[in-house]
Amino acid sequence: MSTPETSQFVRLRVELVLEVDDADAVTKAALRRIADDAGMPADERTHAESAVTEDTAEALAYLVDPFDLVSEVPGIDLAQASWSSEPIDYDPDSPDWDLDEDDAAEDDEEDAVG
Repeated sequence: MSTPETSQFVRLRVELVLEVDDADAVTKAALRRIADDAGMPADERTHAESAVTEDTAEALAYLVDPFDLVSEVPGIDLAQASWSSEPIDYDPDSPDWDLDEDDAAEDDEEDAVG
């Protein structure tokens, strides 16, 4: 049920940590995607090819598209999306990598308000 005070927009936050077992395969896939993009201007293509060749995280950013994640969900239109990728030091046993930490902080805020 929707009321006039209820926003029809929803922010969906997704955080992924990926282990890259074959950086060369990721780079090649990104280069194929760039080559297949007929609408990309030549100067942008040159820059993109250089970026994905030098940085596996950049290559992943060319391969992962938020639109692909939601394009088949009925009843929605993607209003805005942004994403980035970066190499990180990852220790799955570290308490710093608790995926629910943002949820816990929001729950604490709600408890303080309510």
